[in-house]
Amino acid sequence: MKVIEAVGAVLGLATFAKAHMEMKNPPPFRSAFNPYTGDDIDYDMISPLNSDGSNFPCKGYNKLLGTPLGRPVATWIPGQSYSMTITGRTPHKGGSCQASVSFDGGNSFKVIHSYIGNCPVLGDSSYRFTLPSDTPSGEMLFAWTWYNNEGNRELYMNCAAITVKASSGKRRDASDSLSSRPAMFVANIGNGVCTFEGTDVDFPQPGPDVTRNSRRPHAPGRGTCNTWGGDY
Repeated sequence: MKVIEAVGAVLGLATFAKAHMEMKNPPPFRSAFNPYTGDDIDYDMISPLNSDGSNFPCKGYNKLLGTPLGRPVATWIPGQSYSMTITGRTPHKGGSCQASVSFDGGNSFKVIHSYIGNCPVLGDSSYRFTLPSDTPSGEMLFAWTWYNNEGNRELYMNCAAITVKASSGKRRDASDSLSSRPAMFVANIGNGVCTFEGTDVDFPQPGPDVTRNSRRPHAPGRGTCNTWGGDY
């Protein structure tokens, strides 16, 4: 038994050493940071989505929305500024991230902020965004997606349930409205779109709210992006 326990401990340390990144706040579905997760913790939150897209979106946890395990973890007001915190030990030289929202259970997502380059970094890092002033009230999915600069061509995605409270504040121009924003960028999950290693993917449609901090941005490609060329 002690031998088995020792082997398990070594394997656990090896897994931790290879850890990637995950969203810490708002706490995602089945995350150890989520107070509603209980004993149903996913200890593999730091892993990317399946390469065939079989657990897209949200690792399949968007189905928890509306259940006790999927209760909202925060209340946001349209027009206000918020932040997401990403944590982990292996940021793969950063890359590009997006913050997106969904009001149809994850069938579609709208981008509210794109971060091109240097997202995320080692340890805890926070990224600010503004919830569009015309965001409808109710429960929504908030998603963090990440395309790593270094390593395998992957898509990381964590999602959290958020309650949106109605606001009487001034609404943004039509060009900045939630309905006019682009769909969340999706690649590296067998959908024919890919990102190139050693670059920060330059989202084709980043939306009106963009933070650029990349020394090597590059458009996405078609196919597998194992070699340069075939831009999106």
